[in-house]
Amino acid sequence: MAFSEEQRITLHGFNNLTKSLSFNMYDICFTKTKEEREAYIEYIDEQYNSERLTYILNTVADIIGAHVLNTAKQDYVPQGASVTLLVSEGPIVEVPTESFEESPGPLPDNVVMQLDKSHITVHTYPEYHPSEGISTFRADIDVSTCGEISPLKALNYLIHSFDTDIMTIDYRVRGFTRDIHGNKLFIDHEINSIQNYIPDEIIAQFDMIDVNVYQENIFHTKCKLRQFDLNNYLFGYTKDALSEEEQKEITQRLKMEQDEIFYGKSINNTLH
Repeated sequence: MAFSEEQRITLHGFNNLTKSLSFNMYDICFTKTKEEREAYIEYIDEQYNSERLTYILNTVADIIGAHVLNTAKQDYVPQGASVTLLVSEGPIVEVPTESFEESPGPLPDNVVMQLDKSHITVHTYPEYHPSEGISTFRADIDVSTCGEISPLKALNYLIHSFDTDIMTIDYRVRGFTRDIHGNKLFIDHEINSIQNYIPDEIIAQFDMIDVNVYQENIFHTKCKLRQFDLNNYLFGYTKDALSEEEQKEITQRLKMEQDEIFYGKSINNTLH
């Protein structure tokens, strides 16, 4: 069944479809010395600490129209951070427990309980190569919603919130809901690619590959930055401080790192 943006399907009860957006981003840096590596990791931990990540996730909740019910956040030692928000489609009205009778039985007719299970999470993973001078930073953001709210609305904001070289984006609609006639609906909106929800100016900056399983409502898009400027991958200095041979070797290593992450497989390293 196809749906237009204007088309509204009358459902039987709550919309039980779960819409999950997984946004994974990578930042890559060449850190030649131990001191450079430690400085880069410290910089990343400061830039993407739990406080800033909480702000980003709360903004995501505002964009998709979700209400934050609970927040948990943690900065880790030696590096990394996590934040989890429990959210709902609508505000939750608390009912005093003393209003219920102690004896078992049906709930009073005037009590409405919202069965809404949604969450927004982020985990960060600063990491470095043991010998090749490559440091990477990965952030995984998951936005999972039930009801009418859509996590895809926040995709543009997430892209702009992180300085990224590589993005891997997954979107999946799970479960089913029913219309008023009892017919199952396994998706309630049209989509043929995650790229439909990425602005044209962002698409122009990245090489993108789609791997979609339409019959299962599974969509996957991976993106790699097109333009390469070595200065953007050096920490604390510019390429002018390097010889031409060093620039060439570092560029090869960085591009190999990008390709391995983008294609999801190791590439034979001829530099060894």
